[in-house]
Amino acid sequence: MEQQVQNFFPIFVYLAVVMGFALTVLILTHLPFIKPWKDTTVKSMPYESGMDPVEDARQHFDVKFYTIAILFLVFDVELLFLYPWAVSAYAKTGGIPVEVRNIVFGSMIAFLVLVAIAYIYEWRRGGFRWR
Repeated sequence: MEQQVQNFFPIFVYLAVVMGFALTVLILTHLPFIKPWKDTTVKSMPYESGMDPVEDARQHFDVKFYTIAILFLVFDVELLFLYPWAVSAYAKTGGIPVEVRNIVFGSMIAFLVLVAIAYIYEWRRGGFRWR
């Protein structure tokens, strides 16, 4: 038991240092001589990417950019699953066991078919057209 505690001692020290740093920073931010508590008009303004806000924030805008961005993220994240599979499927040592290699290959083909169906669906629906 003592050997296990000695093995984890550096982790406990690191955890104590991190927690001590976090608590110190939290306490220092509430001291009045570190951070003055004066609200000014500049501090109260909403942050608009470094630009001064000139109009009301409640205005209509086109969400097409956001739908394209979400579609990109969805297909990009789905295709990220291919890399670990390809690395483990064709590894010389380790990787996917020979007994289940065909099952894993079939499930990856099914996954790719689903991604292709989703891509064709969005294409036909006009999700990739920029107006």
